[in-house]
Amino acid sequence: MRNGPNVRPARPGDARVIVSMIGELADYEHLSAELRADPVRLERHLFGPHRFAEALIGELDERVAGYALFFHSYSTFLTTPGIYLEDLLVRRADRGRGLGRALLAEVARLAVERGCARLEWAVLDWNRPAIEFYRSLGAVPVEGWTTYRLIGGALERLAALA
Repeated sequence: MRNGPNVRPARPGDARVIVSMIGELADYEHLSAELRADPVRLERHLFGPHRFAEALIGELDERVAGYALFFHSYSTFLTTPGIYLEDLLVRRADRGRGLGRALLAEVARLAVERGCARLEWAVLDWNRPAIEFYRSLGAVPVEGWTTYRLIGGALERLAALA
């Protein structure tokens, strides 16, 4: 008999399975060439003295089937914290069983519990299944905003100006 979704906070020791799923996400998003995920570094960033992010593990049938990774953001306009969802993945074979909804619901619960004004994330324009899923939950796109990113040499050159 199949069990319903179970969502729990990630624990030390979960970093390897999370990195494995990050690889699955990178493959799905056609971004495997950019993947540099390291389980040792992830474990330190999730559980070390300075925690940069948090993660939830989603389980089905008592096995890991997905994860959500997020961190706090801050709105100066609202002078209120928020949560930014960096990753949400349910393994392909486990989709359609409510785990994605359960993971996102738990992140939303944490946001409300922590007094956050919003929960935000990005989705690739071509990812219609994800867009439809998010819209079914009441999420709306943020019109008029474009994400910018500094990486690699550009980031280092700008930092050198400080």
